[in-house]
Amino acid sequence: MTEPDSTFDSASELLGKIAEQLGARLSHLPLPRTRPPMTAPTLAPRAPTAPTLVAVGHGSRDPRARATLSRLLDRVRELRPGLDVRLAHIELNAPLLDDTLAGLAAEGRDAVLVPLLLAPGHHVTHDLPAALAAAPGLRARVAEPLGAHPLLVEALADRLAEAGWSPADGTSPATGVVLASAGSRDPRSGAEIRRIAALLGERLGGVPVLPAYASAAAPTVPEAVRALAARGHHRVAVASCFTAPGLFATRAAAHAPWIAADPLGAHPALARLVLHRYDRVRTRLPRRELAAI
Repeated sequence: MTEPDSTFDSASELLGKIAEQLGARLSHLPLPRTRPPMTAPTLAPRAPTAPTLVAVGHGSRDPRARATLSRLLDRVRELRPGLDVRLAHIELNAPLLDDTLAGLAAEGRDAVLVPLLLAPGHHVTHDLPAALAAAPGLRARVAEPLGAHPLLVEALADRLAEAGWSPADGTSPATGVVLASAGSRDPRSGAEIRRIAALLGERLGGVPVLPAYASAAAPTVPEAVRALAARGHHRVAVASCFTAPGLFATRAAAHAPWIAADPLGAHPALARLVLHRYDRVRTRLPRRELAAI
C-alpha cells in the first residue's frame, strides 16, 4: 500500500476551514422575508337594482308633448343619477306602455309606474292595471297620480308668474284664476282637482280659483270665466293643470281673458314630485328589490 498524498490532505483541511468560516458569517445575516400567501379578494355584496321608474304620459298628436316629457325626465335623471327612468304612453305616441312593460319583463327588471296625470281617472284606475295584467312576468306597482301636493302647487304658481302674475294680483279683488285640466267622469278626479284649486288659491294669497275642464266634466273654461265675472272678478288668469302641451291645453289658454300659464312641463318641482311618487311605492316593494340609489 502507498502513503496518502500530503498535498491532498493539506488542500482538504484548507477547504474545510474556508467552509467553516463562511458558514459562521452567513449565520449572522438576517433571513429573507417571506410573502404571505395570496388570498382571493373579498367582494362586497352587490346592491340590488332599484326598480325602473316608468313615467306614463297620456300621449298627444302635438309633437311638443313628447319632447316636453322627455325634458322632464332628464331633470328626474339629474336628481337621481343611476336610476333607470323610461317614458311610456297610453296611446298616440311611442313608446307605448304595453311595449315598454314587455321589454322590462324580458330584461327581468322590476318597475314602478308613475302616472304623469293630475288626478285619478279611467287611465289610472283601469288602463294602467290592465297593462300590468298583460305583462304577468313583470313585478311592478302603480304609484299615485301627481295630484294635490305642495310641489305641484309650486309649479302652477311659478308658471302663472312667468305668464305675468305678480304678488299684487293676489291682493286685488278684481282677479281670479281658472284651473284648467283635462276632466274625467270619475268623481274622485273632480275631488282631486278641487283640492288642487284650493291649495293654489291659498298659495296665491286667497285668490278665488275655480276648476274647469276640457272634456267629460263641467264647468268648461268659458263657463268658469263667466262665473268669476259674475262675482266681480273680471281680471281672470288661466292656470294650466296639464303636464305637457296638447289640444286641451291650447284650447284652455285660448279662452283666457287676461293671461294664460304654460303647461307644467319640465318644471323642477314637477321632477321632484315624480320622484316622490316613485319613492312612496318603491319603499313598499320587497326588501330584495331595494337599492341604495
